[in-house]
Amino acid sequence: MKATCWMGMQKVEVRDVPDPKILNQQDAIVKISSTAICGSDLHLYNGFVPFMEPGDILGHEFMGEVVETGRDVKNLKVGDRVVVPFPIACGVCAACKAELYSVCENTNPNAWIAEKMFGHATAGIFGYSHMTGGFAGGQAEYARVPFADVGPLKIENGFTDEQVLFLSDIFPTGYMGAEMCDIKPGDTIAVWGCGPVGQFAIASAFLLGAERVIAIDRFPYRLEMARKQGAEIVNYEQVESVIDTLNELTAGRGPDNCIDAVGMEAHAPGVKYLYDRAKQLTRMETDRPIALREAIMACKSGGTVSVIGVYGGFIDKFPAGAMMNRSIRIMTGQCHVQRYTKKLLGLIEEGKIDPSFVITHRMRLNDAAHGYDMFVHKHDNCEKIVLKA
Repeated sequence: MKATCWMGMQKVEVRDVPDPKILNQQDAIVKISSTAICGSDLHLYNGFVPFMEPGDILGHEFMGEVVETGRDVKNLKVGDRVVVPFPIACGVCAACKAELYSVCENTNPNAWIAEKMFGHATAGIFGYSHMTGGFAGGQAEYARVPFADVGPLKIENGFTDEQVLFLSDIFPTGYMGAEMCDIKPGDTIAVWGCGPVGQFAIASAFLLGAERVIAIDRFPYRLEMARKQGAEIVNYEQVESVIDTLNELTAGRGPDNCIDAVGMEAHAPGVKYLYDRAKQLTRMETDRPIALREAIMACKSGGTVSVIGVYGGFIDKFPAGAMMNRSIRIMTGQCHVQRYTKKLLGLIEEGKIDPSFVITHRMRLNDAAHGYDMFVHKHDNCEKIVLKA
Protein backbone atom coordinates (compact mmCIF):
# COMPACT_ATOMS: atom_id res chain seq x y z
CA MET A 1 0.00 0.00 0.00
CA LYS A 2 0.96 3.67 -0.25
CA ALA A 3 1.84 5.48 2.98
CA THR A 4 3.34 8.80 4.04
CA CYS A 5 6.66 8.03 5.72
CA TRP A 6 8.88 10.21 7.90
CA MET A 7 12.38 10.03 6.43
CA GLY A 8 14.16 12.66 8.52
CA MET A 9 13.77 16.26 9.60
CA GLN A 10 11.61 18.12 7.05
CA LYS A 11 11.56 15.11 4.77
CA VAL A 12 8.54 12.92 4.10
CA GLU A 13 7.97 10.52 1.22
CA VAL A 14 4.99 8.51 0.00
CA ARG A 15 6.32 4.96 -0.24
CA ASP A 16 5.12 1.46 -0.91
CA VAL A 17 4.98 -0.41 2.39
CA PRO A 18 3.47 -3.74 3.49
CA ASP A 19 -0.28 -3.80 4.11
CA PRO A 20 -1.21 -3.95 7.80
CA LYS A 21 -2.36 -7.25 9.28
CA ILE A 22 -4.42 -8.35 12.25
CA LEU A 23 -1.89 -8.83 15.09
CA ASN A 24 -4.36 -9.17 17.95
CA GLN A 25 -7.92 -10.47 17.83
CA GLN A 26 -9.13 -7.08 19.11
CA ASP A 27 -7.76 -5.36 15.97
CA ALA A 28 -9.57 -4.06 12.92
CA ILE A 29 -8.17 -3.09 9.53
CA VAL A 30 -9.58 0.14 8.09
CA LYS A 31 -9.40 1.12 4.44
CA ILE A 32 -8.82 4.83 4.72
CA SER A 33 -11.09 7.15 2.78
CA SER A 34 -9.87 10.48 4.20
CA THR A 35 -6.96 11.57 6.35
CA ALA A 36 -5.43 14.93 7.24
CA ILE A 37 -2.20 16.67 8.07
CA CYS A 38 -2.33 18.02 11.63
CA GLY A 39 -0.37 20.87 13.16
CA SER A 40 0.99 18.30 15.59
CA ASP A 41 2.45 16.42 12.61
CA LEU A 42 4.58 19.48 11.91
CA HIS A 43 6.37 18.96 15.24
CA LEU A 44 7.50 15.60 13.85
CA TYR A 45 8.28 17.10 10.46
CA ASN A 46 10.42 19.82 12.05
CA GLY A 47 12.29 17.36 14.25
CA PHE A 48 11.03 18.51 17.64
CA VAL A 49 9.62 15.15 18.76
CA PRO A 50 12.27 12.50 19.50
CA PHE A 51 12.18 8.74 18.88
CA MET A 52 11.18 8.93 15.23
CA GLU A 53 12.73 6.42 12.83
CA PRO A 54 13.02 6.66 9.03
CA GLY A 55 10.09 4.86 7.45
CA ASP A 56 7.63 5.56 10.29
CA ILE A 57 4.12 6.06 8.88
CA LEU A 58 2.66 9.43 9.82
CA GLY A 59 -0.88 10.58 10.53
CA HIS A 60 -3.37 10.43 13.39
CA GLU A 61 -6.51 11.96 11.84
CA PHE A 62 -8.24 9.41 9.65
CA MET A 63 -11.45 7.59 8.86
CA GLY A 64 -12.62 4.91 6.48
CA GLU A 65 -14.30 1.54 6.05
CA VAL A 66 -13.70 -1.55 8.15
CA VAL A 67 -12.44 -4.33 5.86
CA GLU A 68 -11.35 -6.92 8.43
CA THR A 69 -11.81 -7.57 12.14
CA GLY A 70 -10.29 -9.87 14.72
CA ARG A 71 -12.62 -12.48 16.19
CA ASP A 72 -12.88 -10.60 19.53
CA VAL A 73 -14.20 -7.39 17.94
CA LYS A 74 -17.91 -7.24 18.74
CA ASN A 75 -18.97 -3.65 18.05
CA LEU A 76 -17.78 -3.39 14.45
CA LYS A 77 -18.30 -5.41 11.32
CA VAL A 78 -16.88 -5.39 7.82
CA GLY A 79 -18.40 -2.52 5.86
CA ASP A 80 -18.86 -0.16 8.83
CA ARG A 81 -17.79 3.41 8.20
CA VAL A 82 -15.76 4.75 11.11
CA VAL A 83 -13.83 7.76 12.43
CA VAL A 84 -10.79 6.68 14.44
CA PRO A 85 -9.68 8.70 17.53
CA PHE A 86 -5.98 9.44 17.68
CA PRO A 87 -5.37 8.04 21.21
CA ILE A 88 -5.50 4.26 21.42
CA ALA A 89 -7.45 3.23 24.50
CA CYS A 90 -8.12 -0.17 26.08
CA GLY A 91 -11.38 0.84 27.74
CA VAL A 92 -10.81 -1.14 30.95
CA CYS A 93 -7.88 0.42 32.86
CA ALA A 94 -8.32 2.98 35.64
CA ALA A 95 -7.59 5.87 33.29
CA CYS A 96 -10.10 4.72 30.67
CA LYS A 97 -12.76 4.16 33.32
CA ALA A 98 -12.21 7.78 34.35
CA GLU A 99 -12.57 8.78 30.66
CA LEU A 100 -8.91 9.86 30.57
CA TYR A 101 -8.33 7.98 27.35
CA SER A 102 -5.15 9.74 26.23
CA VAL A 103 -3.35 8.40 29.30
CA CYS A 104 -4.60 4.81 28.95
CA GLU A 105 -2.36 2.55 31.00
CA ASN A 106 -2.29 -0.41 28.61
CA THR A 107 -1.84 0.69 25.01
CA ASN A 108 1.71 2.05 24.87
CA PRO A 109 4.18 -0.83 24.38
CA ASN A 110 7.05 1.63 24.79
CA ALA A 111 5.82 2.97 28.13
CA TRP A 112 9.37 2.99 29.50
CA ILE A 113 10.38 5.71 27.02
CA ALA A 114 7.46 7.95 27.94
CA GLU A 115 8.11 7.34 31.64
CA LYS A 116 11.64 8.68 31.26
CA MET A 117 10.36 11.77 29.45
CA PHE A 118 7.16 12.48 31.37
CA GLY A 119 7.30 10.54 34.63
CA HIS A 120 4.45 8.26 33.59
CA ALA A 121 3.45 6.88 30.21
CA THR A 122 0.87 8.22 27.81
CA ALA A 123 -1.53 6.13 25.75
CA GLY A 124 -0.43 4.77 22.42
CA ILE A 125 -0.99 7.25 19.59
CA PHE A 126 -1.21 6.60 15.86
CA GLY A 127 1.75 7.84 13.84
CA TYR A 128 3.39 9.81 16.62
CA SER A 129 6.85 8.44 17.42
CA HIS A 130 8.06 5.36 19.25
CA MET A 131 7.62 7.23 22.54
CA THR A 132 3.87 6.76 22.06
CA GLY A 133 4.14 3.16 20.89
CA GLY A 134 5.49 3.31 17.36
CA PHE A 135 2.05 2.63 15.87
CA ALA A 136 1.71 3.11 12.12
CA GLY A 137 -0.32 6.19 11.31
CA GLY A 138 -3.27 6.87 9.07
CA GLN A 139 -1.78 8.86 6.18
CA ALA A 140 -1.94 5.66 4.20
CA GLU A 141 -4.33 3.47 2.26
CA TYR A 142 -4.97 1.14 5.21
CA ALA A 143 -4.40 1.18 8.96
CA ARG A 144 -4.46 -1.37 11.75
CA VAL A 145 -6.68 -0.16 14.62
CA PRO A 146 -6.00 -1.87 17.98
CA PHE A 147 -8.79 -2.16 20.58
CA ALA A 148 -11.26 -1.57 17.78
CA ASP A 149 -14.29 -1.91 20.06
CA VAL A 150 -13.18 1.07 22.14
CA GLY A 151 -12.09 3.82 19.77
CA PRO A 152 -13.78 3.96 16.38
CA LEU A 153 -17.02 5.90 16.02
CA LYS A 154 -19.51 4.48 13.53
CA ILE A 155 -20.90 7.00 11.05
CA GLU A 156 -24.37 5.91 9.97
CA ASN A 157 -26.10 9.17 9.04
CA GLY A 158 -24.81 9.89 5.55
CA PHE A 159 -22.50 12.76 6.44
CA THR A 160 -19.57 13.37 4.12
CA ASP A 161 -16.08 12.51 5.30
CA GLU A 162 -15.24 16.19 5.57
CA GLN A 163 -18.10 16.84 8.00
CA VAL A 164 -16.96 14.16 10.47
CA LEU A 165 -13.25 13.51 9.84
CA PHE A 166 -12.11 16.00 12.46
CA LEU A 167 -13.89 14.08 15.22
CA SER A 168 -10.64 12.08 15.16
CA ASP A 169 -8.71 14.90 16.85
CA ILE A 170 -8.96 18.62 16.26
CA PHE A 171 -12.66 19.21 16.93
CA PRO A 172 -12.63 17.32 20.26
CA THR A 173 -9.29 18.94 21.13
CA GLY A 174 -10.62 22.44 20.58
CA TYR A 175 -13.82 21.57 22.44
CA MET A 176 -11.91 20.13 25.40
CA GLY A 177 -9.79 23.27 25.49
CA ALA A 178 -12.90 25.40 25.83
CA GLU A 179 -14.61 23.00 28.24
CA MET A 180 -11.61 23.09 30.60
CA CYS A 181 -12.20 26.85 30.94
CA ASP A 182 -15.50 26.17 32.73
CA ILE A 183 -17.07 29.00 30.74
CA LYS A 184 -19.78 31.09 32.39
CA PRO A 185 -22.28 33.34 30.57
CA GLY A 186 -20.64 36.67 29.86
CA ASP A 187 -17.07 35.34 29.90
CA THR A 188 -14.33 36.65 27.66
CA ILE A 189 -12.00 33.97 26.31
CA ALA A 190 -8.63 34.66 24.67
CA VAL A 191 -7.30 32.05 22.24
CA TRP A 192 -3.65 31.99 21.21
CA GLY A 193 -3.32 30.42 17.76
CA CYS A 194 -5.83 30.45 14.91
CA GLY A 195 -4.76 27.21 13.28
CA PRO A 196 -7.38 24.45 12.99
CA VAL A 197 -7.36 23.58 16.71
CA GLY A 198 -7.59 27.24 17.62
CA GLN A 199 -10.53 27.67 15.24
CA PHE A 200 -12.36 24.82 16.95
CA ALA A 201 -11.52 26.26 20.37
CA ILE A 202 -13.07 29.56 19.25
CA ALA A 203 -16.18 27.82 17.90
CA SER A 204 -16.49 25.70 21.04
CA ALA A 205 -16.10 28.68 23.37
CA PHE A 206 -19.08 30.30 21.68
CA LEU A 207 -21.03 27.02 21.79
CA LEU A 208 -20.36 26.81 25.53
CA GLY A 209 -21.66 30.30 26.19
CA ALA A 210 -18.76 32.75 25.94
CA GLU A 211 -19.84 36.31 25.26
CA ARG A 212 -16.56 37.38 23.68
CA VAL A 213 -13.64 35.51 22.15
CA ILE A 214 -10.39 37.29 21.33
CA ALA A 215 -8.21 35.46 18.80
CA ILE A 216 -4.45 36.03 18.63
CA ASP A 217 -2.31 35.11 15.62
CA ARG A 218 -0.05 36.70 12.97
CA PHE A 219 -1.51 35.37 9.70
CA PRO A 220 -4.26 37.59 8.26
CA TYR A 221 -6.13 34.69 6.62
CA ARG A 222 -6.30 32.80 9.92
CA LEU A 223 -7.43 35.90 11.77
CA GLU A 224 -10.10 36.50 9.12
CA MET A 225 -11.39 32.94 9.62
CA ALA A 226 -11.63 33.67 13.35
CA ARG A 227 -13.39 36.97 12.67
CA LYS A 228 -15.99 35.18 10.56
CA GLN A 229 -16.78 33.07 13.61
CA GLY A 230 -17.46 36.22 15.62
CA ALA A 231 -14.10 36.60 17.35
CA GLU A 232 -12.31 39.86 17.93
CA ILE A 233 -8.79 39.63 16.53
CA VAL A 234 -5.29 40.66 17.57
CA ASN A 235 -2.36 40.39 15.18
CA TYR A 236 0.56 40.08 17.56
CA GLU A 237 2.98 41.43 14.96
CA GLN A 238 1.00 44.67 14.78
CA VAL A 239 0.75 45.50 18.49
CA GLU A 240 3.47 46.51 20.92
CA SER A 241 2.29 44.10 23.62
CA VAL A 242 -0.32 41.35 23.47
CA ILE A 243 -0.80 41.55 27.23
CA ASP A 244 -1.35 45.34 27.18
CA THR A 245 -3.74 44.97 24.25
CA LEU A 246 -5.80 42.35 26.08
CA ASN A 247 -5.90 44.56 29.16
CA GLU A 248 -7.20 47.43 27.04
CA LEU A 249 -9.90 45.17 25.58
CA THR A 250 -11.01 43.94 29.03
CA ALA A 251 -10.99 47.13 31.11
CA GLY A 252 -7.67 46.19 32.69
CA ARG A 253 -8.85 42.90 34.18
CA GLY A 254 -7.63 40.47 31.53
CA PRO A 255 -9.59 37.70 29.80
CA ASP A 256 -11.60 35.48 32.14
CA ASN A 257 -9.88 32.41 30.70
CA CYS A 258 -7.14 31.79 28.15
CA ILE A 259 -6.51 28.94 25.72
CA ASP A 260 -3.04 28.11 24.40
CA ALA A 261 -3.65 26.39 21.08
CA VAL A 262 -0.08 26.94 19.88
CA GLY A 263 2.33 24.80 21.87
CA MET A 264 6.00 24.12 21.39
CA GLU A 265 6.71 26.08 18.19
CA ALA A 266 5.34 29.49 19.12
CA HIS A 267 6.53 32.63 17.34
CA ALA A 268 6.80 36.26 18.41
CA PRO A 269 8.53 39.38 17.20
CA GLY A 270 11.70 40.52 18.88
CA VAL A 271 14.05 39.26 21.55
CA LYS A 272 11.80 36.76 23.33
CA TYR A 273 11.50 34.63 20.19
CA LEU A 274 15.24 34.82 19.51
CA TYR A 275 15.93 33.77 23.11
CA ASP A 276 13.72 30.68 22.92
CA ARG A 277 14.85 29.81 19.42
CA ALA A 278 18.52 29.91 20.44
CA LYS A 279 17.89 27.77 23.52
CA GLN A 280 15.88 25.29 21.48
CA LEU A 281 18.55 25.01 18.78
CA THR A 282 21.22 24.35 21.41
CA ARG A 283 18.95 21.79 23.16
CA MET A 284 18.90 23.87 26.35
CA GLU A 285 15.11 23.73 26.17
CA THR A 286 12.87 21.61 23.98
CA ASP A 287 9.89 23.94 23.46
CA ARG A 288 9.23 27.62 22.76
CA PRO A 289 6.58 28.52 25.39
CA ILE A 290 5.91 32.08 24.23
CA ALA A 291 2.12 31.69 23.99
CA LEU A 292 1.93 29.88 27.34
CA ARG A 293 3.86 32.63 29.12
CA GLU A 294 1.63 35.31 27.60
CA ALA A 295 -1.55 33.41 28.47
CA ILE A 296 -0.56 33.12 32.13
CA MET A 297 0.50 36.75 32.40
CA ALA A 298 -2.60 38.01 30.58
CA CYS A 299 -5.25 35.88 32.29
CA LYS A 300 -7.54 37.43 34.87
CA SER A 301 -6.57 36.65 38.46
CA GLY A 302 -8.45 33.53 39.46
CA GLY A 303 -8.93 32.51 35.82
CA THR A 304 -7.99 29.37 33.92
CA VAL A 305 -5.27 28.82 31.36
CA SER A 306 -6.24 25.86 29.21
CA VAL A 307 -3.30 24.31 27.34
CA ILE A 308 -4.11 22.19 24.29
CA GLY A 309 -1.10 23.13 22.17
CA VAL A 310 1.40 20.26 22.26
CA TYR A 311 4.46 20.50 24.50
CA GLY A 312 7.12 17.82 24.38
CA GLY A 313 9.60 18.41 27.14
CA PHE A 314 11.14 21.27 29.11
CA ILE A 315 10.70 25.04 28.98
CA ASP A 316 12.50 28.07 30.38
CA LYS A 317 11.34 31.30 31.99
CA PHE A 318 8.04 29.78 33.14
CA PRO A 319 6.05 32.42 35.12
CA ALA A 320 5.35 30.24 38.15
CA GLY A 321 5.12 33.31 40.38
CA ALA A 322 2.29 34.84 38.37
CA MET A 323 0.50 31.50 38.26
CA MET A 324 0.74 30.88 42.00
CA ASN A 325 0.28 34.38 43.38
CA ARG A 326 -2.71 35.22 41.19
CA SER A 327 -4.56 31.92 41.64
CA ILE A 328 -4.29 30.93 37.99
CA ARG A 329 -5.56 27.42 37.34
CA ILE A 330 -3.73 25.41 34.67
CA MET A 331 -5.76 22.77 32.85
CA THR A 332 -4.20 20.69 30.10
CA GLY A 333 -3.92 17.33 28.38
CA GLN A 334 -3.83 15.48 25.12
CA CYS A 335 -7.47 15.22 24.18
CA HIS A 336 -9.51 12.32 25.57
CA VAL A 337 -11.19 12.03 22.19
CA GLN A 338 -13.42 9.04 22.93
CA ARG A 339 -15.11 11.08 25.69
CA TYR A 340 -16.37 13.62 23.17
CA THR A 341 -17.06 11.94 19.82
CA LYS A 342 -20.73 11.04 20.29
CA LYS A 343 -21.56 14.39 21.87
CA LEU A 344 -19.86 16.36 19.10
CA LEU A 345 -21.39 14.17 16.40
CA GLY A 346 -24.70 15.21 17.93
CA LEU A 347 -23.80 18.89 17.49
CA ILE A 348 -23.03 18.21 13.83
CA GLU A 349 -26.35 16.37 13.42
CA GLU A 350 -28.19 19.31 15.01
CA GLY A 351 -26.58 21.71 12.55
CA LYS A 352 -24.81 23.70 15.27
CA ILE A 353 -21.45 23.32 13.56
CA ASP A 354 -20.03 22.06 10.27
CA PRO A 355 -16.38 21.18 10.98
CA SER A 356 -15.45 21.29 7.30
CA PHE A 357 -15.15 25.09 7.52
CA VAL A 358 -11.43 24.78 8.34
CA ILE A 359 -10.53 22.91 5.13
CA THR A 360 -8.65 25.00 2.58
CA HIS A 361 -6.88 22.33 0.53
CA ARG A 362 -7.65 18.85 -0.75
CA MET A 363 -4.96 16.58 -2.19
CA ARG A 364 -4.24 13.02 -3.17
CA LEU A 365 -2.22 10.92 -0.74
CA ASN A 366 0.57 10.85 -3.34
CA ASP A 367 0.95 14.61 -2.89
CA ALA A 368 1.49 14.44 0.89
CA ALA A 369 5.10 15.68 0.74
CA HIS A 370 3.93 18.80 -1.11
CA GLY A 371 1.16 19.17 1.44
CA TYR A 372 3.60 19.17 4.35
CA ASP A 373 5.74 21.81 2.67
CA MET A 374 2.68 23.94 1.96
CA PHE A 375 1.31 23.60 5.49
CA VAL A 376 4.56 24.31 7.33
CA HIS A 377 5.28 27.41 5.23
CA LYS A 378 1.62 28.58 5.15
CA HIS A 379 1.67 28.83 1.36
CA ASP A 380 -1.57 29.71 -0.44
CA ASN A 381 -3.29 30.60 2.86
CA CYS A 382 -3.13 26.94 3.90
CA GLU A 383 -5.21 26.24 7.01
CA LYS A 384 -6.09 22.52 6.75
CA ILE A 385 -5.26 19.83 4.20
CA VAL A 386 -7.35 16.71 3.67
CA LEU A 387 -5.70 13.82 1.84
CA LYS A 388 -7.58 11.21 -0.18
CA ALA A 389 -6.01 7.82 -0.81
